Amino acid sequence: MNPVLIDRARAGLRQHLGREAAGWAFAPGRVNLIGEHTDYNDGFVLPCAIDAGTVVAHAAREDGQIRVVALDESGEPVDTFDGLNTPLPLAQGHWANHVRGMAAALLAAGDLRSGMDLAIAGSVPRGAGLSSSASLGVALALACRAEAPHPLEAARLAQWSEHHFVGCQCGIMDPLVAAAATLGSALLIDCREPAWQGIAVPDEVGILVAHSGVTRELAAGAYNLRREECARAATCLGVDSLREVDMAAVEAPVPDMEETVWRRARHVVSENARTLQAAEALAAGDLRALGDLLRASHASLRDDFEVTVPEVDALVEGLNAAIVDDLGGLGGARMTGGGFGGCVVALAPTDALAGLAGVARAALLAAGVAHPLVFQSRPGSGMQGLRLS
Repeated sequence: MNPVLIDRARAGLRQHLGREAAGWAFAPGRVNLIGEHTDYNDGFVLPCAIDAGTVVAHAAREDGQIRVVALDESGEPVDTFDGLNTPLPLAQGHWANHVRGMAAALLAAGDLRSGMDLAIAGSVPRGAGLSSSASLGVALALACRAEAPHPLEAARLAQWSEHHFVGCQCGIMDPLVAAAATLGSALLIDCREPAWQGIAVPDEVGILVAHSGVTRELAAGAYNLRREECARAATCLGVDSLREVDMAAVEAPVPDMEETVWRRARHVVSENARTLQAAEALAAGDLRALGDLLRASHASLRDDFEVTVPEVDALVEGLNAAIVDDLGGLGGARMTGGGFGGCVVALAPTDALAGLAGVARAALLAAGVAHPLVFQSRPGSGMQGLRLS
């Protein structure tokens, strides 16, 4: 959590809406270490929070109106609507749908505070696969609810808003890690329950994140299509979700299953197994085993799930080559997030991260990315806030 971000949100509330903040709410972005496109299939994921996140500064109103300013938006950064009645969504892609969706969710639950002025400030790069959207949704759930919600409740509110107002049929992973993350640990989440446990990340295991330079937009349709394909695969296999089958069931002949749908199922089922193995390897600090699992995950996402792009593949290949050649295979890299661009994550010895960061920056500059975004991270905390009145 960045005090500068809190100060910026409070100053924005004062400047744009003429109010002093009565409190603030923060939720982080996240990087998913492994377990991609498994969450909406009731499977396993292994994300951790990052330092970057979203702050919502807030002050109560007596007239039931909700006014909100988005400090990172250009054009029309202010939205106003009636907080006593269910708001309508704006055009798809409009930033204010996050706020209107959360207001609608909380109104339905009877938990919306009666009118608010809000200022939003964020530091999670958008379109990078680091869950800026879930970070905002969970921060809003904390700011706009009469009392602080349980992490699972905050996650479900944010997920509902994504589904019904934002236009992305996301799983529970992103909002849950934004709400429930613990400092120094990744979260092994069983998305069927849902339930989670902290997996301590040893100090000698470092996390590197590098943006490919390709901005993605999940609500554009490809992400939702993958969900539909997974649902078709489950129907062909006679189960409610792909969590219920193993590789033997997927490898057996399945009548009427298209080859593309079969490959989607193979990725999900194999990724679930990799995620459980990775949690054990991470807890043991076994970077060699962890690296093999990360490389296998990326290959599956590239070949079976088809959500990588050439720029991401090239960055992953360059980092993995450096890890194998220079570090003896201690670690690995893969795409992270929903795909179609965004970021790459690498796990390697902490004292080797600076060198790997140099490899990533050089590769990105050579590929024409003018200002490469490359950073090291330790697992951060989930949602937190302060109410002054």
